[in-house]
Amino acid sequence: MTTISRLQKVPLRELWKHEAHDFTHWLADNLDYLNEAMGFELTLVEREASGDMTFSADILAEDESGNYYIVENQLEKTDHDHLGKIITYMSNLEGNGAIWITSEPRPEHEKAVHWLNEILPADSAVYLVKLEAYKIEDSPSAPLFTIIAGPTAVSKQIGNEKKELAERHILRLEFWKQTQEKYKTKGTFFANIAPSKDHWLSTGAGKAGIIYSQLVMKDALRVEVYFSSNNQETNKRLFDHLLTKKEKIEKEFGKTLEWQRLNDKRASRICYTIEGYGLKDKEHWEEMQNTLVREMYNLRNAFQDEIEKMK
Repeated sequence: MTTISRLQKVPLRELWKHEAHDFTHWLADNLDYLNEAMGFELTLVEREASGDMTFSADILAEDESGNYYIVENQLEKTDHDHLGKIITYMSNLEGNGAIWITSEPRPEHEKAVHWLNEILPADSAVYLVKLEAYKIEDSPSAPLFTIIAGPTAVSKQIGNEKKELAERHILRLEFWKQTQEKYKTKGTFFANIAPSKDHWLSTGAGKAGIIYSQLVMKDALRVEVYFSSNNQETNKRLFDHLLTKKEKIEKEFGKTLEWQRLNDKRASRICYTIEGYGLKDKEHWEEMQNTLVREMYNLRNAFQDEIEKMK
């Protein structure tokens, strides 16, 4: 009959009394244990690596591609101090990655590592690794390294999407600032509305629940009258009233408008879309901004009298 024994967990301090003097020295000489868990080969470059800093990383290692990894050891639960050290060491020692070894990863630090992997460049990575030790009866103790958090294809994709979104926010704010300067030369319409990072900028039409809005999208611009009250029935009633004035309004505007009642939505809109250029076409911004200002004034001139007459 097969004999089966139980794994016994061994307190880490029984194996390594001192984190720096004992565990770090052992790990530097036995990186193959860690390599098995990581799935790639690390070789020792330096122990207590400091560069030009007054403090030092536990271990500096190198992978097969020549990328440097900071290895920071912690035989207790993770803390903010070690998280800060890892970021400092990576930047000052020009490391492509970091491996944070701990006996007890706290949830907030696991989340922080996931976040770091989202925002770091594609060739950089941070790993949170849990260290345990076990033995069977009187056998020698064996370390167990388990990756708790690290880079994934999903995290890099999320990171890229966040970076693209941040870049769009910066572009939009700059676009609207420039557009507002053009409004200021013509009067008060839209001139006092604060630029924002959103793809739209709106101002009231002088009637509750109705706004004039301008939008800059990836490949197009749009000006619109938007019915935005919290009451769907009110929005549809206002839209339907203006629809009866469609011929007069479009003649005044000078172009055909899109009348979007949006029956299954709370809001409705009447808009004019300008195709061809969008936010990405920075070299055409001035032309686009002049077009937006012109068509926004045309839209207000076509609608304002009818809006003011409505109850």
